[in-house]
Amino acid sequence: MLIRISLIVAIVAGLAVSGLNFLKVKEKITTIQEQREAEKSAKVQAQTDLASTRKDLEKTTADLKTTKTTLEATTAERDKAVGDLASQTKRADRLTEERDKITKERNDAQADLAAYVGTGLKPEQVLAMNKEFKGLQAALDASQDEKKLLGQKITRLQTELDRYVNPEKPVFLPASLIGKVLVTDPKWNFVVLNIGLNQGVKEYGELLVNRNGKLVAKVIIRSAQKDRCIANVMPGWQLGEVMEGDQVTPAHPET
Repeated sequence: MLIRISLIVAIVAGLAVSGLNFLKVKEKITTIQEQREAEKSAKVQAQTDLASTRKDLEKTTADLKTTKTTLEATTAERDKAVGDLASQTKRADRLTEERDKITKERNDAQADLAAYVGTGLKPEQVLAMNKEFKGLQAALDASQDEKKLLGQKITRLQTELDRYVNPEKPVFLPASLIGKVLVTDPKWNFVVLNIGLNQGVKEYGELLVNRNGKLVAKVIIRSAQKDRCIANVMPGWQLGEVMEGDQVTPAHPET
């Protein structure tokens, strides 16, 4: 009888130990499964992040390539304009020398006109020289105008080039530049000013709008002509309504 009881107790104890071991093994299996699920989720997230990073890298590479192409094109155009300006400057200098030479010859001829018989010059020769002088003067004036236009083009290209190289750098305008608002359009948020390229206006230059010494807004120039320009009111800088007759001055004047 005692042996039977002992066997029963041993069997019960063995079952208890087996159950306890089963619970521990089950807990380990559950922990391992949770770890595997966590690792799987982390792997999926890492793959997703990697795909997103690759996509961003490809877009950044494409944007960089486009910017590089635009920069090279702008630089080439600027260099060509500089070369054209040098050529026109040389041509203007040559025309100036020829004009001065013809002027001297004409003045000498006019001074000796009263004694043209003694000098051997005839009146028609003097008229021909005067006509040639006027032609050279007209050519010189045209060359000077073309030189001025090329200078303005070089300034515009240099401004665009500076914006590509350093977008944060402000565009400096002549310190003496002063203009007035001619037209305002609150709906489209732009103004027309009475200053342009001839006064030193540059695209992307910023101007302060004042009325009676009080700041009203800040505008940025979008396009410029000889004596007119169009500018947009900059967001966050409109302290009041811009009106016709308001004065504008450079926000970043040249030193």
